[in-house]
Amino acid sequence: MKLLTDLDLSELKQLMSAYGEPAFRADQLYLNLYAGKDYPEMTNVGKALKERLAADGYLAVGASILESHTSKEDGTVKFLFSLADGNVVEGVLMRYKYGNTLCVSTQVGCRMNCAFCASGLEGLKRNLSAGEILGEVIAANRFDGGTLADRRVTNVVLMGSGEPLDNYDNVVKFLRLVNAEKGLNISYRNISLSTCGLIDAFDHFLEEDIPVTMTFSLHSAIDEVRSRIMPVNKKYGVARVVDAAKRYFARTSRRVVFEYSLIKGVNDREEDAAALIAAVKGFPCIVNLIVLNYVKERGLAGTSRKDAYRFAATLEKGGVSATVRRTMGADIEGACGQLRAKYIKNTNR
Repeated sequence: MKLLTDLDLSELKQLMSAYGEPAFRADQLYLNLYAGKDYPEMTNVGKALKERLAADGYLAVGASILESHTSKEDGTVKFLFSLADGNVVEGVLMRYKYGNTLCVSTQVGCRMNCAFCASGLEGLKRNLSAGEILGEVIAANRFDGGTLADRRVTNVVLMGSGEPLDNYDNVVKFLRLVNAEKGLNISYRNISLSTCGLIDAFDHFLEEDIPVTMTFSLHSAIDEVRSRIMPVNKKYGVARVVDAAKRYFARTSRRVVFEYSLIKGVNDREEDAAALIAAVKGFPCIVNLIVLNYVKERGLAGTSRKDAYRFAATLEKGGVSATVRRTMGADIEGACGQLRAKYIKNTNR
């Protein structure tokens, strides 16, 4: 499988040159691709060129929308994207006053196997290519009536299914593609990358000088507890994750975010708050508290919103900035992996 959306504009021009086509053909193709058009819709591209590209195995669409579910509560849209090989991944379009944020998946499934997440229920199937991740953004932008001149997707978060730094090369290329000036041109400052803490890969990413907002999935500042709910902690413990966050701030001067899903009776106790304060206090960061969406297959209950705000108040009193994330898309199975898991079960795939 070869995707034209895996190519940046200079690579597309090289391909057109190899085909004996003038350089402007690449610009025409590029604009069509970023508008989400498949070959039949590319009316300004010659039939012979489109047929040759197709014959050589090049696909124009990185991801197409198989299902969409819109929340009656807040307008959040949950997408099930279909990939060329029949695999499916999820995305979520969330509406805020400052714009629309799309949460994208970076892998089909996930091998991190966090105890609270539906993404890893089927394990890791494969990585997404850069063009497939980009395809999610293009498809969602088109679905919402957006164009290159008037984007409807203004922000991107890499927090869907998969661990972004476990798909390093494709994720880095995606970031450069989605930021490209003649493409969607989404500012790095409007992109958040979430990692569970693959520190070796993070150290490489630090050298890329891509100043996205870095989000670390912490979920506990007590190693014993974090290892129980996040197997990755057995290799990359709390201290290494916090140190990585501090180094990112030192390198970029960008405040980092620690994600913390509150699980009733597991990581929402007074001692959990005290450990978290001790781990991150005195460092420019914010703790994003998440009221866990219930995942039947995982069986873990989320803390109540009342107790979440109490936990946040404890952190604030201890000198740590904290917010409670607004619950979005709860009526459409908004948590990572839920819609895909339901689809797989219903279709026996």
